[in-house]
Amino acid sequence: MTGFFAQLEARCRAVDSLLCVGLDPHGEDLSEPSAAAAREFCLRLIEASAPYAAAFKPNSAFFEVFGAAGMQALQDVIAAVPEGIPVLLDAKRGDIGSTAAAYARAAFGELKAGALTVSPYLGQDAVAPFLEDPAKGVFLLCKTSNPGAGDLQDLDAGGQPVYLHVARLAQEWDQHGNVGLVVGATYPAELAAVRAAAPRLWILAPGTGAQGGDLQAAVHAGLREDGLGLLAPASRAISRAANPAAAAAELRQALNAARASKTQTARPVFRHAQLADDLLRLGCVQFGEFKLKSGQLSPIYLDLRRLVGDPAALARAAAAYSVVLGDLHFDRLAALPYAALPLGAAIAVQGGWPLIYPRKETKGYGTRSAVEGPYDPGETVVVIDDLVTTGESKFEGIEKLQAAGLKVREIVVLVDRQAQGEDAFGPRGLTLHAVLRLPELLDYWREQGAISPEEHQATLGYLES
Repeated sequence: MTGFFAQLEARCRAVDSLLCVGLDPHGEDLSEPSAAAAREFCLRLIEASAPYAAAFKPNSAFFEVFGAAGMQALQDVIAAVPEGIPVLLDAKRGDIGSTAAAYARAAFGELKAGALTVSPYLGQDAVAPFLEDPAKGVFLLCKTSNPGAGDLQDLDAGGQPVYLHVARLAQEWDQHGNVGLVVGATYPAELAAVRAAAPRLWILAPGTGAQGGDLQAAVHAGLREDGLGLLAPASRAISRAANPAAAAAELRQALNAARASKTQTARPVFRHAQLADDLLRLGCVQFGEFKLKSGQLSPIYLDLRRLVGDPAALARAAAAYSVVLGDLHFDRLAALPYAALPLGAAIAVQGGWPLIYPRKETKGYGTRSAVEGPYDPGETVVVIDDLVTTGESKFEGIEKLQAAGLKVREIVVLVDRQAQGEDAFGPRGLTLHAVLRLPELLDYWREQGAISPEEHQATLGYLES
């Protein structure tokens, strides 16, 4: 069976639409307060809007209010959606494992929904039952559109807001390609941050209608590079229109216009803006004239050791490393002394990964170990360092790790100066990954007015030469 998101992508392409039609039979919109009236209301809406809908999203609450008859009406409504149009049930379930499994059977087995909205706030074990069937989709509540969302979702979680932590967890839990996120269109900046943190996941972005979210801003912030990855729900804007079919067509057209204009007007969102600000604020990056270890004169100097002076900034750096590490396969982290040791410790604590490190000088007493920390020969380690210029400074530590029987294939740094560092790793069978690259940092700081045009150009010219 084809998975939900594959079906959704095929439908979006087939009808050139990002529109998700909400089936919300509000009591005031019904001819009478009954399950039968709710059913008929939704069936008329499906018939009118189906040619323009990428998906339909019935809201369980408006059916549950009518008891058993309402649940039967919900089942009838889902069954009435034309074949080929995905159905997302908006029920916001979330409970302990056994209860979650029952909710999953109800939504996917009895009601035959293709996807379900789920709260992640009880943790992975409560979400897992909804993810067991690879054919069924799950949209995790991430940054919701209601005004009070920030009471919990904006709280600090190790140097990043909770909603970004949820986005990162969603990628880790997405073992079957069936996880998406719910991010309110009422928060375009946060939507852009989630898109940067979860570049491949589908996002359901409610709030562009009665809640006042800006449709174009939401599309520009949440769209993937392939022009998909975003569903924009609309309910009352269609159901309460004099001509629901025309309203659905107009919304599809507006979404497509915003999609087409993104490449012309939308500025790319810098993924690690707050961390980039930290680097300048803490003096980790300075501009002037500096003599480097090689004897060269440089208009820029990086000292990432200063991150340890700000626990929140250090945690943000660790979180940024963790995003890169989440896509790699390894047994342990190996931090290179000395600058990367506090960074490695922070990453290990945040990600739950064991940490070792090669000594700069081997002790002449005790165990005389060249590598500190428990490990087994044959294990794979990923090397952590602060930055890379030429790459040569990494090899002494890597050789000690390899001499201890450890496999080293990948290196992750916070900043790549892009001074031919990458060229040194390939011949040794190593792959370099960087959280940040200096040219993109320079562009961001220039756009923000944090550095002058002269500093920007002088540094870029130095790097290019």
